[in-house]
Amino acid sequence: MIPEVLENKIKASCGALFSDVLTGYRSARAVTLRANALRSSADEVAAKLRGAGIAFSRVAWYADAFILTDALEEEVEALPLYRNGEVYLQSLSSMLPPLALAPAAGENILDMTAAPGGKTTQILALSGGKALVTACERDAVRFERMKFNLARQGAERVNALRTDALALDDFLKFDKILLDAPCTGTGTISADGRVRFSEEYLAKCVKMQRKLLAKALRLLKKGGTLVYSTCSVLREENDGAAEEAIRRGAKLVPLEIPEEIPRLPSMEGTVCVCPNEHYEGFYVAKFTI
Repeated sequence: MIPEVLENKIKASCGALFSDVLTGYRSARAVTLRANALRSSADEVAAKLRGAGIAFSRVAWYADAFILTDALEEEVEALPLYRNGEVYLQSLSSMLPPLALAPAAGENILDMTAAPGGKTTQILALSGGKALVTACERDAVRFERMKFNLARQGAERVNALRTDALALDDFLKFDKILLDAPCTGTGTISADGRVRFSEEYLAKCVKMQRKLLAKALRLLKKGGTLVYSTCSVLREENDGAAEEAIRRGAKLVPLEIPEEIPRLPSMEGTVCVCPNEHYEGFYVAKFTI
């Protein structure tokens, strides 16, 4: 299912849990979504899902998160609550970085690589709609998709910039920054998905991640918070980046992650989520300067 070169990389990164990763890839992943607090409440979303005959379970560590029992994304997309922006289809793992960022009202927050906008709207929602959020996306098509999602989710006050975050003036300073870095996507592999991987592609991703990380540290206020994340399970993209941040003077802020979230080996204080039927493979690390 996966090329040998990637298999060897996963073995090197995950050790004895390599077989768990493969099992996670083969699992049929449930549809998950987030109630959008900018448009609705979790209880209102729950009532509307029940009314539509869609079974679900709630997530203990995040009141706004739902796991659908047997529904397809297409069924959710046909519902008025989806078209009205009351929910956002999002993996549970990708909800973790905004939660780790802990945005608050009045904070100046940067989402460096923001499209398609799911984490951006979650950041604004977690602040009660009162953070000052700037979202960057350099690709024209992805930027338009992000703007559409921001509007649908009621996040019009987000300052959406069609620009490469690397081009931002270092004079700008932010209280909090989310760097959900472009990566190989080795945490999101599925049984029926096409796997794109090579040593060259990994090297390209790592190079870009390091450049973005260095930029994030220059843009962060003293005492501010940086959350770095990827949808990868590879050490080069994860702990390797965390080590680079520390070498550049950042201090690791240990994450407190619920025990129910499946884990892979990673640097103490960080989390690498193991893919399974509910979670994508994902990495999150938090820093301050």
